[in-house]
Amino acid sequence: MTLLNDEPLLTHDETECHADPRSGAPLYERLAEHYRWVIASGTLAPGDRMPSVRALMSQHRVSLSTAIQVFRRLEDGGWLQARPRAGYFVRRPGASKLATVAEPDIPALPEPARYVGLHERISRVIERAQAFPDALNLGGATADAALYPTGRLQALASRILRHKPTLLTEVGEDGGAAELRQAVAKRALSSGVTVSPDDVLVTSGGVEAVNLALRAVAQPGDTIAVESPAFFGLLQILESLGLRALEIPTSPTTGLSLEALDIALTACPDLKALVVVPNLQNPLGCVMPDARKAELVELCARRGIALIEDEPYRELIEPAQRAQRAQPARPLKSWDRDGGVIYCASLNKVLAPGMRLGWMSSGRWHARVRLLKFAQTRHNESLAQFVAAEFIGSGAYDRHLHRLREKLRVQREASADAIGRYFPTGTRLNLPPGGLLLWVALPHGKSSDTLFEAALPHGIRIAPGSIFSNSERFRSFIRLSCPAPFDERMDAAFLQLGRLAADLG
Repeated sequence: MTLLNDEPLLTHDETECHADPRSGAPLYERLAEHYRWVIASGTLAPGDRMPSVRALMSQHRVSLSTAIQVFRRLEDGGWLQARPRAGYFVRRPGASKLATVAEPDIPALPEPARYVGLHERISRVIERAQAFPDALNLGGATADAALYPTGRLQALASRILRHKPTLLTEVGEDGGAAELRQAVAKRALSSGVTVSPDDVLVTSGGVEAVNLALRAVAQPGDTIAVESPAFFGLLQILESLGLRALEIPTSPTTGLSLEALDIALTACPDLKALVVVPNLQNPLGCVMPDARKAELVELCARRGIALIEDEPYRELIEPAQRAQRAQPARPLKSWDRDGGVIYCASLNKVLAPGMRLGWMSSGRWHARVRLLKFAQTRHNESLAQFVAAEFIGSGAYDRHLHRLREKLRVQREASADAIGRYFPTGTRLNLPPGGLLLWVALPHGKSSDTLFEAALPHGIRIAPGSIFSNSERFRSFIRLSCPAPFDERMDAAFLQLGRLAADLG
């Protein structure tokens, strides 16, 4: 890798004792500053291996002592991390300087709200963002198309159509293609979920699955518990179905507060259901510990409420390093013993957003959900189901997920670095263990709605915290995404956002 321009920064007769006449800095400090720039610009990304001491000595024609001082300087500044017998690796200097997002208080729970007008408010934000189609979209929740296996999926689609030439003109199977239902049921076994293909219902993404689940367990006017903050799409669904909602405080590290939920169940005994994203919650990015997952399933079963599990991101969680063969994160459904958990999964974020494929296992509500699905949308388009079934059933799927998780990790950490460098003092951030979303707390008093509006003319779209709750608690938060490789355009966007945030009153 060429790290310098054709004209060398250093000449052969410069030594560690000489200061650069242009800056007055010692040679090792000038070299350290050079590598700080290389890392900050993204040429060397978090997780990349640094050149060895010997390579640095050879490339820059410096002594062993100078090279060692360069590495020590960078390590002391938090730019590098030494790994025994492996060398030096780039770390996240910017993110390490940020305080984490505060844990939520558990105050007296608010009255259930109908979210009157919230759908309109969310729609206004979306419509306003769509008025800038060429803007860099840092407010979405889907990775760049280049990160998905486009070529392989196209090849599978072509081959399947050659073997099934009438696939596009035949009526599809009610409930979904048997091949896809078999593939997802088999894969679910590895995460502790035991379902038969007959228990699986294919849907148009996770949003339809959650919509069907809510319609199956509740009627207009009923109360549903939700996380706070929550995915704004869920809040839109609740309002469109005429459901009352009760926000449950949610930790940015451990997920939904079981203590607050217990209070809510006592105060509101007519609660019909809870909707929760236990793995890489949107927008927080938190993962609920297994012990709390098991406790949550038991609590809902004991209190007799439906537990709707929304799972669009689980397979983006980075495998734990504690074992040579790390086990995947477990869904709540793996603890379900009485059919009280409705499991809603999606392939939109992990495989192919354009396919709009999801699936659900509805437990004791299976028959009702099938009827609602038939009445609402009938069967799904078949070609995408056959393509997904073949891809999921092959080793290519796990290889794709491995590459996707690694790319998202690099993008996520580089974005966190940029926030640490460019955003004003007092900014807080929790770095999630996977996915592409960052939940950022701006310094107290700064409005995310104002920042959203200020960023649009600069060609940047973000998601203001106000659309993730019916309360005012998240007015100073923004959700940012890391959808694509961190390049000069991304760095410039984070720099501009930081400047705009600093200028907010």
